[in-house]
Amino acid sequence: MNNSSSTAAGAGTIEIGGDLRVNRLGYGAMRITGKGIIGDPPDREVAKAVLRRAVALGVNFIDTADSYGPEVSENLVAEALYPYPEDLVIATKGGLLRPGRNQWTPDGRPEHLREACEGSMRRLKVETIALYQFHRPDPKVPIEESIGEILRMKEEGMVRHVGVCNVTEDELRRARSVAPVVSVQNRYNVSDRTSEAMLDLCEKEHLAFLPWAPILDRQGHGAVQEIAAAHGATSTQVMLAWLLARSPVVLPIPGTGSLAHLDENVAAAGLKLDPSEIEVLTGPS
Repeated sequence: MNNSSSTAAGAGTIEIGGDLRVNRLGYGAMRITGKGIIGDPPDREVAKAVLRRAVALGVNFIDTADSYGPEVSENLVAEALYPYPEDLVIATKGGLLRPGRNQWTPDGRPEHLREACEGSMRRLKVETIALYQFHRPDPKVPIEESIGEILRMKEEGMVRHVGVCNVTEDELRRARSVAPVVSVQNRYNVSDRTSEAMLDLCEKEHLAFLPWAPILDRQGHGAVQEIAAAHGATSTQVMLAWLLARSPVVLPIPGTGSLAHLDENVAAAGLKLDPSEIEVLTGPS
């Protein structure tokens, strides 16, 4: 397939929260940081070029977090893209601390979430965060308390919509008992179906489902490689195309710090798999 001929618009659109309509292939801004998701990337100008290229390719949903860097990803998003295009939705997250490289410690205390949200607003240079996601439930804090604080921030105009990440079905139910949750971000890909039931629930309840780690085990999945060869595509493109075909509520957010990989990812929006190919990949992995 021709990578240069596709934009994110080829994936169609999705509506989040009833008033945010975006192309259904986004960009995850975790990989524009340093090794172990700590510190600056090897080249900040390249990272900013990737962000600008994503928008030029029709990506109008960018997912970031205060813990990516920490703070590095959000700062780069603003440096590269502010003032933002009118149709660009920037989603961010709070609720994780970074004590060291590859270390992620949950902190769901209301006071921390408010401080984190205020920091994200400053770095992103926005008065309201379009989608603020609770990054991970904290076993030391009832999820109702964490989501309750995000709801208060929503009522104060700091947050437009509320999302949750890395949750079980029970945690989602409890969160929704407190606030109107519009999205779920859980790990999900062609090889890892742990959140299969969660995706089905999101489809039933009309919640956006943002699969993180959408590209995994490129070489170990034989069917993916066979389908890629048949289409003249890459394994990565097949995995993303399958996610797009899996459900209309899926909003993939593949991340990369490479311009070439970005082009490859976005081109997946133009790859249409045959029903038989979708069935093969959807079967037992």
